[in-house]
Amino acid sequence: MGGIDGLDLGSFGVYTFDFEHQPATLMRDSVQELEERGWRAFWIPEVGVREAFTHSGYLLSHTRRMHIVNGIAQIWQREPRAAWGAGLLLADAYPGRHVLGLGYGGARHPGVKPLAAMTRYLDEMDAFDRDAPRPHAPIRRILAAYGPRMLELARDRTAGAHTYHVTVAHTAQAREILGPDAFLGVEHAVLFETDPARARTIAREHLHPYLNTPYNIAKFRRLGYSDEEIGDGGSDRLVDDLVFWGEPDAIAARLRAHIDAGADHVAVQVIGIEPGHSAMPHWRRLGEALLPRDINA
Repeated sequence: MGGIDGLDLGSFGVYTFDFEHQPATLMRDSVQELEERGWRAFWIPEVGVREAFTHSGYLLSHTRRMHIVNGIAQIWQREPRAAWGAGLLLADAYPGRHVLGLGYGGARHPGVKPLAAMTRYLDEMDAFDRDAPRPHAPIRRILAAYGPRMLELARDRTAGAHTYHVTVAHTAQAREILGPDAFLGVEHAVLFETDPARARTIAREHLHPYLNTPYNIAKFRRLGYSDEEIGDGGSDRLVDDLVFWGEPDAIAARLRAHIDAGADHVAVQVIGIEPGHSAMPHWRRLGEALLPRDINA
């Protein structure tokens, strides 16, 4: 499955918001250590002070093999020409190592349909691309997608899809829509905590925004969760499906279920880290549990 346009990131990668709060030197040292430890992909969002393309360029400049993935660059942050031009430069400068994940993001635009907005954005990018000189490697795009129609757009217009805060059941559904060839990258949150009450308390704090936004609520309803399960902080079943907690080996086994369900790659987000602190100790433990099967891939 997946692998279109050479999009092979290995089975597992790291996803983090932490770099939004860290100095550049700590970001550099962290991504270099992760590369040395065998991680092949590092995912970054665009939600705070870091701009998507300069952030990617900085991390690419300090690594040799690591794939840097925008998960996601929000389409409302820049015009299609700017996204295309930045993506073109990164593709040319770091052939095969930058993945441009595009998404609608959380901004509200009354009367604007996400599918229509994304289609227009891709149309404009493609119009620029037709007349441009060819880089050493093509821009590799994926779309943030949950519902069937956005997944179909990802399949038809890009290398594949990136999902966020979904269940293993959603991964199986997404693979069916994407077909066998499109790339499917799945983010999943994990927490190194063995006490159920404490784990669920931390998980609920993390999930609070996602359980209170319309498009996420619609996503969870489509997956079969009732309004009662989604409301009031989320039921234990929903929380446990969205945040895998426990010992590293138990977490790793649950993450591999996404691969078994059809994901090409799982981007693992460690939660419960205080702003400004590093998740590196947790990433080291996670690598020990996940990478032995993948490190030489």
